[in-house]
Order: sequence, then C-alpha cells, then structure tokens
Amino acid sequence: MADVRTRRRRWLAVAVFVLALYVIVRAAGTPQSDAPPRSGTAPSPSPSPSGATSTPGRATDSASPAASSYDPADYASSVRAEADRTGVSAQLLMAILYNEDYKPHDPAFERAWQKIKADAAFGIANMHRATFDGTKKGRDFAHRGWAELPDDRALAIEAEAWYLHDLAAQLPSTWPASYSKDELLALGYNAGAGNMLAFARGATPGGQARSYLDRLHANWAKAGRAAAGAGAKH
Repeated sequence: MADVRTRRRRWLAVAVFVLALYVIVRAAGTPQSDAPPRSGTAPSPSPSPSGATSTPGRATDSASPAASSYDPADYASSVRAEADRTGVSAQLLMAILYNEDYKPHDPAFERAWQKIKADAAFGIANMHRATFDGTKKGRDFAHRGWAELPDDRALAIEAEAWYLHDLAAQLPSTWPASYSKDELLALGYNAGAGNMLAFARGATPGGQARSYLDRLHANWAKAGRAAAGAGAKH
C-alpha cells in the first residue's frame, strides 16, 4: 500500500504541473489532437453523439464519466463482453484496470502529459503505442488509433483483453514456477512477454513486477465482485 500511496502522491504533483501546462497550451491556441496520425488505412467509424467512436460488435458502456468519478466497476459490461470474446478471465481484466488506476484517466491530462513524455501510456488500461499497434493487427479494431484510447474506454478494454489473450497464447502448457496463469498474465501485462516467460521458468520478479503482483492480489476480490456486476464496495 505504501507503494500505491507514493505513486498517487507523485501523480498528484504531476497532475498539477501537467494541467498547468495544458492551460498554457490551450491559451496559446495549440490543438489538443496533435498526437501522431492513426495507423491503418481503413476509415474510423462516424462519431457517436457523445463524441466517441464505436466498433461494430463491441459492447459499449455509457459515456465516460469525469476522471474524478472513474471506477473500473462502471465498465463491467464491457469487461464481461471482452472476456467472453477473448477467453480471458473477466476478474483478471477488471483487476488490471484497478491496478492501472493510479493516475488520472482524463483525456486532456493524458494528452498534456504525452507532450512531456512521448512514450506515455494512454487509456484506462495504460497501454503503450507499440503494444496497441501490435495487438490490433488482424482484429476488428485494426483501423483504430492509439491516440483514441483516452476518449474510448471500451476500446481500451478491448485492446487490454486481446493483449492478454496474446500473452496467454505464448505460455507453455506447464511451467515450474508456482504462479497461476492469471498471475503470469498480469506480470506479462506489466513487464512484457519475455519477462513473463522468464518468471514462468522460475526467475524472480524485480521490485516493480513484485509490487504489481501484490496490487493484483489486493484488488482481486473487489475485481471479482465488480466483474460480476455486484459492485466493488462491499
């Protein structure tokens, strides 16, 4: 918990700085959508009345609430739908969303921060550009762009689910380490496929990966309740 509190304090300080930068950028007339152009050649779907785009066949929840009121449990229907489509545990999908809820998930904040840190992650699942671009290949969201993740939380969950699906496909049928499949997938989500396979073979996770796994355990029960639609606050 000390690690989470430290990360939240750091993000609060960063939030103050980045929001101040955002106000300056807006005042200077710099457009918010100056992120790199989308990958792929197919056109994006037409915007919905809320301003978000949707992918046919993908569950969408109601319009994204303000960053201050964000709760992964609000997206339980998208989590369950993507879990069914990808064969990934809904509880795992939800637990990772809770793990990644250590920084403000506000589109303006994320874009302002990306001006400072070009390799920053986007969306409620905190996905990096290279991971998103690799995951979307051959999928029904292949025409979507990484820069859309801050605005489309259902897309972020869809990409998260398929990335975990791809990580699962790389696991051997058995492994000597004592980690469960979901634990290894969470470690892979945080540290990458190569490290996930090393951990499966018995390598010891470093401090960051260990902390991520500890948070997964701490979030596991409420993630299960949230994914089942029972809410997380019990």
